[in-house]
Amino acid sequence: MHGVGDEEKSALSMFLKAQRVSVLAIIDGLDVTALTTAVLPSGWTPLGLVEHLGYAERHWFQEIMLGSAVPLVWPDDDHAPLTTPRPPSVVLEFYRAQCERSDAVLAATSLSAPVRERHPGPLGEEVTDLRRVVLHMIEETARHAGHLDAARELLDGRTGLGPR
Repeated sequence: MHGVGDEEKSALSMFLKAQRVSVLAIIDGLDVTALTTAVLPSGWTPLGLVEHLGYAERHWFQEIMLGSAVPLVWPDDDHAPLTTPRPPSVVLEFYRAQCERSDAVLAATSLSAPVRERHPGPLGEEVTDLRRVVLHMIEETARHAGHLDAARELLDGRTGLGPR
């Protein structure tokens, strides 16, 4: 029998996974040129934004929630303005691997478990347990899925590319 906490965790997990699927669905079919093209004046690229989301998953679920993270296979160079020198296959594998690690933390940890490290700034004061980590990552992923959706429309005119 599932308890209320299990239902809440299941719902939060479902919404987070849906946003992650949207991110990947929106960029699906873009070639390397499109993935590495900035369409807004701020200069970020779709591929750079996906890598940023991988860093966010790693930061919140590993560094903040667990207190340590699996080492990166490259220098810690989260580029501003959200670009990357790495090829799409590497970035997509990194993003998927970080999401899998996040899912493992979520599956094995109580939603009320406190964070082990504190994120700097005001957000760190608010994100104090796993529940709030997940809520933040739903918000962060959804926000950037919207950015990617707009970029995709500017790149090739396609819209409505989230999960079916």
